[in-house]
Amino acid sequence: MAESIEDQLGRVPLFEGLSKHQLSSIAGLTTRLHEDEGTVVAREGAPGNEFIVVIEGELEVRKGDEAIATICAGDYVGEISLLDNRPRTATVVAKTPVIVEVISRPEFAALLADAPEVAQEIMARMAQRLSDNAED
Repeated sequence: MAESIEDQLGRVPLFEGLSKHQLSSIAGLTTRLHEDEGTVVAREGAPGNEFIVVIEGELEVRKGDEAIATICAGDYVGEISLLDNRPRTATVVAKTPVIVEVISRPEFAALLADAPEVAQEIMARMAQRLSDNAED
């Protein structure tokens, strides 16, 4: 039996600990995309209008011409630009064929406004991620 989108999202660190109902609300906002190897899913300097969760495959994060990270299933990118409206800080390219779930800025904002308990959980995890990145 295929795994549900709620189960897949529940393994994403940003959404860990959320209830099935909360995960279902998030799943209702996502758009699933299948991208080929080499596809640019986010471009450095472009507006950050979506949050991307990797379901299958790998994405490579690049600053200029340098690969700086690999994003695998369960990882995510783009959450910071959804909150502060900054341009993308890196380019993200499909290293392999990938399946991603995408949440747009308006959908993400609606989720935070409509479900304050979800917003609180997500914000706490984002703050932790920012703190962890600042220490690197």
